[in-house]
Amino acid sequence: MPTRRDKPYIWVTWLTKLLVGENSCEWAAWFRAQHFSDSYDKVPNPFDLVGWQMQHTELLNQKRDELEAEGRKVFIENQNSFTLRGNTATLGGKPDLITVSGVQGLILDVKTGKPALSHSVQLMVYMYAIPRALGQHQGIRFDGKVVYTDSSQNVDIPHTAVDDTFIRNLSDLIRRISSETPARKVPSPQECSFCNITSADCPERVVEDVFEEGTTDDF
Repeated sequence: MPTRRDKPYIWVTWLTKLLVGENSCEWAAWFRAQHFSDSYDKVPNPFDLVGWQMQHTELLNQKRDELEAEGRKVFIENQNSFTLRGNTATLGGKPDLITVSGVQGLILDVKTGKPALSHSVQLMVYMYAIPRALGQHQGIRFDGKVVYTDSSQNVDIPHTAVDDTFIRNLSDLIRRISSETPARKVPSPQECSFCNITSADCPERVVEDVFEEGTTDDF
């Protein structure tokens, strides 16, 4: 039986695809937020985490070296880890790189995969949370940059993107995931195939071969 947390804990990356509609199943984020991670079984991850981590680290170090060559002081990964405590939940995250000059700052996250809207939203959540969660960055106005292997795909995000509408949408989602009432389940082959919650805790979990391909003579 999964062990319930006293207060929901939400990792930033659980929110980003939901905010832009790349995912629809809020229940998966609700379950993770409400329970300690080591108290429930997980689906084995077939992803090559070692290869991914090496590529990610190579790109991250390359970008850090570029920034330092410009004379900037750079904070990297664990130096940027934060927890932001709200009334209903605690939000946690860890941006890849942060650099600050005066009252201006830049948060960077490196991605080795294909560009996605959720990557930009992830940066926007960091831009919202970092000056509120880390004392050394209070009062800093942060822009963001998503850095891809192909630099022509990089995305610059101005601080103005984190406006009242974004904050309201983010806050509403966090409140739904933090609620005692379970969030909506939307099982589908696409989302379930990337979800590590097993059928023991989610009986509605969809196995891809459950759905057969249909045929028609109409076209």
